[in-house]
Amino acid sequence: MTEKTENDERLARPLIRLAKLVGIGTSYVGQSNDYHEIEDDVLVAVLAALGVDASNDEAIERSIHTILDERHARLVAPTVLHTVGKEDSVLVNTGILEIPSATITLENGQQYDGEIVAGAGDGSQAYSLNGTFIATASLTLPKDLPIGYHTLHVRVGDRKQDATLISAPEKIELIDPMKNNQLWGWMAQLYSIRSNGSWGVGDFEDLKTLLVEAKRKTGADFMLINPVHGSEPVAPLTPSPYLPISRRFVNFTYIRPESIPEYRQLDDAARKQIEELHSQVEPLNGDAQLIDRDTMWRMKMRALWLVFKAGRPAGRQAEFDVYKKEQGAELESYATWCLCYDKWGKPEDTPDNWERKYAKDSAQVAALRKQFPDTLEFYRWLEWIAGEQLESAQRAAKDAGMKIGLMADMAVGVHPAGSDVWWNPERFAKGATVGAPPDYFNQQGQDWSQPPLNPIQLERTGYQVYREMVHGMFARAGAVRIDHILGLFRLWWIPQGKGAKHGAYVYYDSEVMLGILAIEAARANGVVVGEDLGVVPDFVTKSLGRHGVLGCAVEWFEQMDGKFKAPKTWREYALASVNTHDMPPSYGYLEYEQVKIREKLNLLDSPVEEFQASATKEHNAMLKMLVDNGYLDAELLKDEKANEQQIVEALYRGLKDAPSKLIAASITDAVGEKRAQNQPGTNNEYPNWRIPLADYDGNAVPLEKLFDNERLQSLTKIMNS
Repeated sequence: MTEKTENDERLARPLIRLAKLVGIGTSYVGQSNDYHEIEDDVLVAVLAALGVDASNDEAIERSIHTILDERHARLVAPTVLHTVGKEDSVLVNTGILEIPSATITLENGQQYDGEIVAGAGDGSQAYSLNGTFIATASLTLPKDLPIGYHTLHVRVGDRKQDATLISAPEKIELIDPMKNNQLWGWMAQLYSIRSNGSWGVGDFEDLKTLLVEAKRKTGADFMLINPVHGSEPVAPLTPSPYLPISRRFVNFTYIRPESIPEYRQLDDAARKQIEELHSQVEPLNGDAQLIDRDTMWRMKMRALWLVFKAGRPAGRQAEFDVYKKEQGAELESYATWCLCYDKWGKPEDTPDNWERKYAKDSAQVAALRKQFPDTLEFYRWLEWIAGEQLESAQRAAKDAGMKIGLMADMAVGVHPAGSDVWWNPERFAKGATVGAPPDYFNQQGQDWSQPPLNPIQLERTGYQVYREMVHGMFARAGAVRIDHILGLFRLWWIPQGKGAKHGAYVYYDSEVMLGILAIEAARANGVVVGEDLGVVPDFVTKSLGRHGVLGCAVEWFEQMDGKFKAPKTWREYALASVNTHDMPPSYGYLEYEQVKIREKLNLLDSPVEEFQASATKEHNAMLKMLVDNGYLDAELLKDEKANEQQIVEALYRGLKDAPSKLIAASITDAVGEKRAQNQPGTNNEYPNWRIPLADYDGNAVPLEKLFDNERLQSLTKIMNS
């Protein structure tokens, strides 16, 4: 039997000690319970991405000592976590027998007037720093410290240091409607569902209709949609919603021009121009083959310029001015990047692209801002309008009676050439991207091309970038689904040029990040769902449960030893569904679309016959589970093709039997769509994120007819049974 841990000899090596010191996993166990030790060159490259020199033996020893000296030289860690309602101990580096003192400035600017008890260091864990012994003392944070982001002021003698003090609830409490009930909702790709008023791509006005009609005609209480993070300002637009330009802002390409208040005040000539622009893209709404974002945006952007240039009444302008002041430097970063992209073009991967030539504070960027003040203001305005329309959709959902409303999806990271990375490069690792090691669904591993947030920088800055992002999402949604929530614990870093198979896990302070989620969810009375599919260590599952984060249960993944688990045995604290956006819809999966795609795109490391045999075995095991549990009549299996709708509905009868607090039905399953929205591990080889919603016969499904669709109404009866 092969050991699944590193031996003492390996653990004693300086390179391994250095890697572990900064949170790099030096080994891991894969999806098939296969054990891997990370090769030295990969560890050296990942350390370099963190800004740690491990280029030779001397550098390794120097880095170890530098890191330890820095940690002992500071009085307190830059970020401190406190659990509301409990006493917590904070370690302080002091001289032997010295006693620290502390005060706290609360988030609202007031001083905390309670007692902070200090204890002296005893020297039992003393560290020698430049000939001085450093001991560890403690501060006790009191139970009654309120929720929020505070500042801890620590003093030892004449030395002072501040730390960000994050005071978080112990867990995310269930919202009242979920405490004794199960809620159900829909999963949809917003861009794929068009109405007559769309500009070729589903937009925020369509989202409002989706939410309201879903409640009125089906009784659903939430709708999970694709991420709507910030986008490029001009075509070509990145199709993947999981590769955004910024996670801090909203994708303004989803704006409906006619829903902007100022549109109603336009003169006849301007309205006529916008109507003509809309007429040019209106035929796209009926295209069942491909979403054409670029043509949509070229026309829509011209319409938005017309609305913007018409101006705003004094009251609306005042609201816009307040928005700009509140968003501050973060808005300036995104708007400035959009301006540069607009005028200087897409930053191609060449040495002379503008992102590499000019920093945010360069004279050239300042000159561009001065030269085009209207364009800069236009991009600020677009973001304001996008946020307004998204908020309006959520308000409409709640007004219609939805218990949750919008469930927003948070992407794992951002585009490597996006505004977040250009404006604040210090927040990200340099020379590494995020992905996943090889698994059953992608045997070559995955490289998502996104630069990971630097965990060292996160701690130094009090996790500000993460706090602002989560706050912004809860401001416009009743729930947040976090894609690949394992990333709060560890991310698979792939050094540049190494390939997805040759990476390493880098660990993050999940307690702090989950604490931030708990603060923002508590303030919004919201729900947090973590996508915890795939290889998830036991400690992650336990931690998510302890913090009140719902996991995910997917019917096609709930299997053990070749048999599918009865849905009634699934987890209670989960969002349960039949499938995910990374799989073909149920109708396609039953027809082995997953095999056809992988064979066509050469994504298999084994013969297609072998993969087909595995898929067939899985297929038959699922049908057996449905029959054995009374969800499906065995007689229908004599002609699967003729009875596909009954089989799909059996999958949902099983789903409805799950005890999970939330269950979600896929809009694609509801109308009979067969095509996958995304094939992991591909880019343009497959039209990822560009598949319009179509029915079983391949016809586009307009929003106006969506909730009256016979298949959808039949599925709705099951969800409401």
